[in-house]
Amino acid sequence: MTRSTADQLGGQNIAAFLDMIAASEIGSALLAESDDGYNILVGSTTSHPLLFTDYSQHPNILSQACNSTAAGRYQLLHRYAVSYIASLKLPDFSPASQDAIAVEQIKERGAIPHILVGDFATAVQLCSNIWASLPGNGYGQHTNSIAMLQSAYVAAGGALA
Repeated sequence: MTRSTADQLGGQNIAAFLDMIAASEIGSALLAESDDGYNILVGSTTSHPLLFTDYSQHPNILSQACNSTAAGRYQLLHRYAVSYIASLKLPDFSPASQDAIAVEQIKERGAIPHILVGDFATAVQLCSNIWASLPGNGYGQHTNSIAMLQSAYVAAGGALA
């Protein structure tokens, strides 16, 4: 569950969309094994979760297996974290900052209006080039089905049109 309230994020549908992204990127088991995913490093598995403890900045740990610095609930790369933290004037890489960055990324894709009215499939499509686990991107990684994502979104309190 997001650390930011639905009101802070712009509504329950946005909070549910963030919870869906976390479920898609990290998986329910790892969310439970961590600080709701906020401290997860790329390459984690349920048998071997890789966690960081310092939220003062993005951990910038390169996974040799994935050749990636993705970290946190929304698996943000270090280079993007630095940029967003500066542009949004965030103090750190805390859960609240991670939520704010994810909302900004969703805004940049033009998906907020679709999320607010429950046009879930369109919102996922618009955001698919940000999160590799969402269907419709060309990253060549495992993607989750729209049915699984919609189920996670509804379970998190999201409303559909």
